[in-house]
Amino acid sequence: MWSNCKSNVSNVSMLAGFTTNHNQHLTVVLMAAMSLVVFCIGCSAEVRKIWGHLRHPTGILVGLLCQFGIMPLTAYLLALGFSITSVQAIAVIILGSCPGGIFSNIITYWIDGDVELSITMTSISTLLATAGLPLSLYIYTQGWIAAGCIQIPYLQIGFTFITMIIPVSFGIVTKYKWPKAAKIILKIGSAIGGLVIMGLGVISVLLEKVRWNTSWPLLVIGGVFPILGGLAGFGIAVVLQQPLNRCRTIAMETGAQNMHICLGVLQLVFSLEQLAEVIMVTVMYSSVQLCGGLLLVLGRTAH
Repeated sequence: MWSNCKSNVSNVSMLAGFTTNHNQHLTVVLMAAMSLVVFCIGCSAEVRKIWGHLRHPTGILVGLLCQFGIMPLTAYLLALGFSITSVQAIAVIILGSCPGGIFSNIITYWIDGDVELSITMTSISTLLATAGLPLSLYIYTQGWIAAGCIQIPYLQIGFTFITMIIPVSFGIVTKYKWPKAAKIILKIGSAIGGLVIMGLGVISVLLEKVRWNTSWPLLVIGGVFPILGGLAGFGIAVVLQQPLNRCRTIAMETGAQNMHICLGVLQLVFSLEQLAEVIMVTVMYSSVQLCGGLLLVLGRTAH
C-alpha cells in the first residue's frame, strides 16, 4: 500500500541546520525570517475584532474544522492516490497541515468576504498549528514511518511553532498600540520575510548541487490540492448555513496555505537532498494559489 523509498537518503531525518556550521547559520536566519512573517500576521489582527469573533465563534470553528480537518485528510488521500515516495508523501501532509497566511486575507478583501473573520482565522490557526501540525503528522504519516524511510521530529516542529507565539503576540500588541506603524511593518516585513525563506531554500539546494525532482505526481498534487481545499471549505460552509461572504472567506482560508511557514518547516525537517525531492510541490501549489486568487478577484470585479 505504501510507496517504497526511492531516494538515497538516511533512515533518520534530522534537523538540517544541525549538521554543519554552514547549515546552522542558515537555520538561524530561517527561524528569524519565520518569526518576522508571523509577527506581520499579528500586525494584521485587531484585538477588538478578534474578541468579537471569539464571542460568536461559529465562523471560526467552521474554518478551523476545514483548516485542520479537511486539508490534512485531503493531503493524506492525495498522497495515497499517487505513486510518490514516503518523503514526498510526508511533505504533502506538511503542506496540508500548515495554517493560513496573509495571502488569503488580501484575496478575501477583494472578493467581498469577511475580512475580520479571515484575519482572526489566520492568527488563531497560526497559534493552533503549534499542536495541530505535529498532531496531523502523527495521525497521517504512520504508514510511511513504518516503511523505515524517515522519522518525524515532532518535538522540534512543536517547539518551532511555540516560539512563533511570541512574535505573533508582539504583532497583535503593535497593531493595538501603533496601528499606522503596523500597516507599514505588514507590507514591508511580510515581503522581506517571505523572500528570505524562499531564497534560503533555493540557495541551500544550489549550494549542495542536488537535482530538483519534477515528477509529474507532485506537480499534479500541487495543482489540484488548493482547488480541492477551496471547494471543500466553501461546500462545508454552505452546508453549515454560513452567510455567503463567510463561505467565500472560509474557502480562501482553507485552500490558501501559508507557503512561507510551509517552506520553513520543510527546511527544518528535511535534509537538503530530501528538500530538493519535494520542493516542486510547494512551487506548483503557490502558483495555482496565486493564479486562482487572481481569477477570483477578476471574476468578482467583473461581476
